[in-house]
Amino acid sequence: MASSLLLHRQVTRPGYWVHTGMYRLLSHSSSAKVVKRDMAPFPQDAPTVEGPAEFSRAGIGGFFQQKPVLKNPFLGDALLQGYLRRHLPSEAVYSDLLVFGERLVYEVDGWGRECETTPPKLVTYDPWGCRVDRIVTSPAWQRMKDLSAQEGLVAIGYERTYGEWSRVYQMCKLYLFSPSSGLYTCPLAMTDGAAKVIQALGVSGPTQEAFSRLTSRNPEDFWTSGQWMTERKGGSDVGSGTETVALPQSDGTYRLSGFKWFTSATDADMTLTLGRVADRDGRTTPGSRGLSLFYAAVRDEDGMVQGIEVQRLKDKLGTRQMPTAELLLDGLPAYRLSEEGRGVACIANMLTLTRIHNSVSAVSGMRRVLQLARDYATRRSAFGKPLKDHPLHMQTLTRMEVETRGAFLLVMDVCRLIGREETGHASQLDTHLLRLLTPVAKLYTGKQAIAVISEGLESFGGQGYIEDTGLPAMLRDAQVLSIWEGTTNVLSLDVLRCIARTSGLVLQSYFTHTQSLIASDFLPSLSVAVRSVDSALCGLREFLQEAVLKPPGYLELAARDLAYSLARIYIGALLIDHASWEGASQSDAYAALR
Repeated sequence: MASSLLLHRQVTRPGYWVHTGMYRLLSHSSSAKVVKRDMAPFPQDAPTVEGPAEFSRAGIGGFFQQKPVLKNPFLGDALLQGYLRRHLPSEAVYSDLLVFGERLVYEVDGWGRECETTPPKLVTYDPWGCRVDRIVTSPAWQRMKDLSAQEGLVAIGYERTYGEWSRVYQMCKLYLFSPSSGLYTCPLAMTDGAAKVIQALGVSGPTQEAFSRLTSRNPEDFWTSGQWMTERKGGSDVGSGTETVALPQSDGTYRLSGFKWFTSATDADMTLTLGRVADRDGRTTPGSRGLSLFYAAVRDEDGMVQGIEVQRLKDKLGTRQMPTAELLLDGLPAYRLSEEGRGVACIANMLTLTRIHNSVSAVSGMRRVLQLARDYATRRSAFGKPLKDHPLHMQTLTRMEVETRGAFLLVMDVCRLIGREETGHASQLDTHLLRLLTPVAKLYTGKQAIAVISEGLESFGGQGYIEDTGLPAMLRDAQVLSIWEGTTNVLSLDVLRCIARTSGLVLQSYFTHTQSLIASDFLPSLSVAVRSVDSALCGLREFLQEAVLKPPGYLELAARDLAYSLARIYIGALLIDHASWEGASQSDAYAALR
């Protein structure tokens, strides 16, 4: 029987052929003929015993680029550590974030990648033709839910162990978690928002169990919540876009009928949604004053959806890890939470919190790509030296660092403000700042994240464009941050509305507080930065004084530029303030000057 003899680089003879670094003696069998067609003739300069050639084992050579390595994101974030030392110097908080950072590296980050590579699927019917409308997610997605409960990613904000700084602690933990979460921070944002609304309206009746589950640390009890607001006619414009009708029942509950066009985290356990209560003749009140807020459990006791048909899952640019669906509500049992016609007013608290979550995710994405890019700069060499030794490359990373630092301080200041409001410590100035800075922070960091993460991908060269590195997903997912919870233009107009509704008091609070940040005892070395921010603040004040004299549409056209200016000036003041405290580092001062 003919056979093949495999020899390892020991002889060279006519009639031998190269195959993956070994020589194969060809027989006259049919299988050998097939092999022969796939082989190349033995090269004349084949290696001998005396000296194997560099490329003898493979045609691609022996070099393989080391990939960037994710290290403990808490230990790698000097600004986060410094911020906590200054404002929340708790050994327990430090220890928790340190251990959580290790868990992210060695456990959770892999789950996040699994969520990306195993997206959710919709199973409409079971094998026997019964409609089930079941959304199947990856095992990693369920593990993210269990982890969220165990780590208290929602609960921390309601336990309030650290008083007015509890929200800062919670958001710092979410900031570390977000880039590794496989987008599970989205259902957590809606869960947090739902818990806040229920708490504000009063925890009683059917919402008592819901609130307990939304804020639980027990994975077996923990629920997530959806927010089903968007319909075919409108996203942000819920007043004219909501067509869902709520039919009163004899037991005081309602049945909801309508079509929800965009429902994120559709596998949630419960939801809050808007609808119009119909009278006995089936008539409803148009506009925002006709909308009421409802609570509904998504599944019955048997785990089956009730009064819901999942029409399809959305095919999205990014956030593919998370199920987003179109839903037909066909008699969904629900409870009315708000007074009739007060639904929009009741979701204001929820929008504030979900916009803060959005901002946290934006900053965390910026920090993560920068951490990876810096590590890669120590591993990749080009033109004879490591990337870290190329001044232009490091200048680019430094600019990204300054953007990220400023965004972090802006977002954490908003978290500080909501913590003060929730614990009853907020002054009128704090309340005004929270109202103004929430949309400003959300719109600005959403745009920042896209720009910084895009720049970050460039730092990996072509590998930043290759899907299985996981890097392109960061940019795709970032794109939604300027869209969710209000687009840049919608939020810019919201800034104008809050200025108008407070007769300019929010701006007065903004100028007062910003001036106080740069008027405190700053280091002489920061005087250039102080003068720059002070000059910009004066210029903004002059612009607003002139704008009052302009035609009514003038400020609307300038709304986006105004919002950006509010963000940039406030960020400059925060950078100066942080660089001026006694524990500040040279990097803090450098960022303020930049």
